[in-house]
Amino acid sequence: MPLLIKNATIVTADETFAGDVLAEDGVIKEIGAGLSAPHAEMIDATGKYLFPGFIDPHVHIYLPFMGTFSKDDYASGSKAALMGGTTTLIEMCCPARCEDPLEAIRLWKSKAAGISSCDYTFHMGVTRFDETTAEALDIIVREEKVTSLKIFLAYKGAFGIEDNELYKTLSFAADRGLVVTAHCENADLVSERQKKLVAEGKTGPEWHEPSRPISVEADGCHHLMTFAEATGAEVYVVHTSCIPAVEAIEAARKRGVKAHIETVAPYLTLDSSYAELPDFEGAKFVMSPPIREKKHGDFLWKKIADGTVDTVGTDHAPFDFETQKRMGHPENALDAGMNPTGKPGNFTLIPNGIPSVEERVKLLYTDGVCEGKIDLQTLVRCASTNAAKIFGLYPRKGAIQIGSDADLVLWDPEYRGEISVKTHSMATDYSAFEGKKVKGCAELVTVRGQVLVRDGEWAGKGGEGCFLVRSVG
Repeated sequence: MPLLIKNATIVTADETFAGDVLAEDGVIKEIGAGLSAPHAEMIDATGKYLFPGFIDPHVHIYLPFMGTFSKDDYASGSKAALMGGTTTLIEMCCPARCEDPLEAIRLWKSKAAGISSCDYTFHMGVTRFDETTAEALDIIVREEKVTSLKIFLAYKGAFGIEDNELYKTLSFAADRGLVVTAHCENADLVSERQKKLVAEGKTGPEWHEPSRPISVEADGCHHLMTFAEATGAEVYVVHTSCIPAVEAIEAARKRGVKAHIETVAPYLTLDSSYAELPDFEGAKFVMSPPIREKKHGDFLWKKIADGTVDTVGTDHAPFDFETQKRMGHPENALDAGMNPTGKPGNFTLIPNGIPSVEERVKLLYTDGVCEGKIDLQTLVRCASTNAAKIFGLYPRKGAIQIGSDADLVLWDPEYRGEISVKTHSMATDYSAFEGKKVKGCAELVTVRGQVLVRDGEWAGKGGEGCFLVRSVG
């Protein structure tokens, strides 16, 4: 059924204006003032903002990792995304080094097909580059329609690649106009620091950040920029957490390197003190790169505002606290069900990640817009439009334009609420933002004109989403 949204304050990446939007046959048909459509459902949006559907460019829904599996599936993960106003997910497909890439992308796609309620696509993980890889990746681009890659300069022996593989991957991407997303740290430095800290008896979650300090992340960013400059590849640094990392990428941009910067919501709203909470509570906040001191979050807000940081994602990686994060607790050291290594528990065994796909836009609006750190148009740019442009989805996604998909978020700025595990849609047994007071919420959310959230409540049946074919270059 067509949908007419009347009297909205329409906010795009470039302008804010009053108007109406008519959605029909899955796309935006008309934008203007005083529109009428007797055959359409009419929504009065007086006093509300109308945003283009938000895009999370960095999520993990299906993820085998550190001896366990992420807790969400596409039923819960996509519902949570939509409840928070996110209508498109870009998931990282992360095969192990020993796995076949073609089999991996088909497996990842099968986890979403017919299940996801929001639209979705993938970054293809390159966890090795041997004599078979280029042919497999060409098939993935041509037949599986995945046009961005993911590499890890971390997790040595699992996802991480060597420098010769880094060079080959970036060269391959440059030749084909693909964007390479990258987790930037120095894997060897992390490994050695972890060994040293554990040997000294420093095993709690509070030691996770010191094992991967800002210098390790900045070195990884500088390293990637060197290879990107040598190959001409377009790169996108995921979950950038600190001042020196951003500065390393900015310096490369000045040299002509085409590099994009992503940060994620936890770095903007939490700080390193959370991982230092007693009684193993800090494990809830273990992610990589780690959450830093508050000054780094303050810096990132400024860099979002001035356009240096292109996107804000989540790196949504959902693991339960009681049964998964506790794999790194000393009490579970010899329980094979909790700690498959059988070694004494320590921070290196805590699955990395924070569940956050549902909360990103609420956090950006509450701590960003309402606190005067960013304006509404910047919110749209960093949480929707820039990702659409970088990853070949614009203007189908990330825009309120005639012909764009009718992915729309009607936002109620007067809403006041509180984040809690008791009310979230994610499958995890905790919220990293428990008790956080928020302003504003997604009152109505549509995907290609289908109303999936109405009056702030779930209205979908499940499986409404589709795989997105993206352009290259």
